[in-house]
Order: sequence, then C-alpha cells, then structure tokens
Amino acid sequence: MTPKRPEPILSPVGNAAVAAAVAAVEARANAEVVTVISRRADDYGDVALAWSALVAGLALLAINLAPGFYLLLVDRALGLWAHSWTLHEVLGLALIAATVKFAAMWLLLQWRPLRLALTPRPIKTARVRARAQIAFRLAVQGRTRGATGVVIYLSMAERRAEIIADDAIASKVAPEVWGDAMHAMLAEIRDGNIAGGLVTGVDQVGAVLAAHFPRTETAGNELPDGAIEL
Repeated sequence: MTPKRPEPILSPVGNAAVAAAVAAVEARANAEVVTVISRRADDYGDVALAWSALVAGLALLAINLAPGFYLLLVDRALGLWAHSWTLHEVLGLALIAATVKFAAMWLLLQWRPLRLALTPRPIKTARVRARAQIAFRLAVQGRTRGATGVVIYLSMAERRAEIIADDAIASKVAPEVWGDAMHAMLAEIRDGNIAGGLVTGVDQVGAVLAAHFPRTETAGNELPDGAIEL
C-alpha cells in the first residue's frame, strides 16, 4: 500500500506569494534565494532513548537508596508476609523495575509533541542548523555561477529558522546581519502566517543582497523560486 503523502505546508496561493517575493529579490540582486520548509529537523530518537535510560537509571538509584521501602511495597502489593528477599530476587526486582520504567518512558515519548518538548533547546538549535546546512548543500552550493546563493530554512516543529549564504555572500555579509530578517520572519510565522513570514524574510534578505550584489544584465534565474517542502 502506497503511504499517504502529507498535506502541503503552504497553500498554492502561499507558495505563489513566496515565489513572487523571491523573483522580486532576484530582479534587483545578483543572487539566488531558495526557501526550504521542513516539518521537523530531526526525529530526536536519541533524545527519547536518553530520557528512557535516565528514568530507568533513576529507578535503580531509588531502589539502591531505599531498598527496604521498595521491598515492603512489593510485599504489600503481592500479599507477602515477612518475605526474606534473596540477593538474586532483589536484583531481579531491580531489573524488572528498570525495564518497566524504560519501556513506559519510551512509549510516552512516541508522542512527538512530548518528545520535542523534552528535547533541550541547544539540541534543537543544533539539529535545525545541521539540517539547514544539508539543505544548503543540496539546493544551492555549487549551483550558481558566482557562488551567490542563499537558503532560508524553516523548521516548523522547532519553530526555528536558519539563513545560510554561499561563499561570495558570506565574504561580504556577516551572519549576524540576517538576525533582523530571522526575527521578523519568525514573528509572523508564530502568529500562524507562514507564507507571510517567509515573504517578509525573503524581502529583508533581498534588501541586504541588493545592497551588496546589485543586479546586472548578465544575471539569470538559476534556481527555482517556489518554496521546497521536505
């Protein structure tokens, strides 16, 4: 059975608006702008694994710190009377407790919103940046004559964006310059206006590009204008 394709993030009208904004930038600058939208930058399976292992470890630590308390709880739950626990039984109980805690946490974290919420911010930032760099290498790097391509990458789940510029642009424009474009773009996107946010970001990036790389008659459209959805 063929898996169902997810619904597009942008509507046809929204995608057309983004494409028009990109075309307008490229009409006044010797540069190519590519917008890439991803539903999420990463699956964060390793984060779910780390949380599950941590919870299992805490269960073992709790049993180690207060074994009598937990053995008494088990005695009462099982209806045991003054049961004499052997070392083998205690170790088996600890293994069962850790396994149950690990499995329960792993199952909870299959709910993606919870997994994302429990992912530390630096990890999300690093994963978004890494995915943006991959998008840049695939969509832009080496595909323009003057190394004047820019990727505006947006990851919806993390609500983060990255702007990565090709070598010729990076040599003249510091990464910090894109901060205003990022802020304005994300402000609209957080309000639910995804296409409008991307258009704002494209416009502000275009203003920087036009200042450093004004349009010449020899420039041509080398890359697609519409947003790429991953």
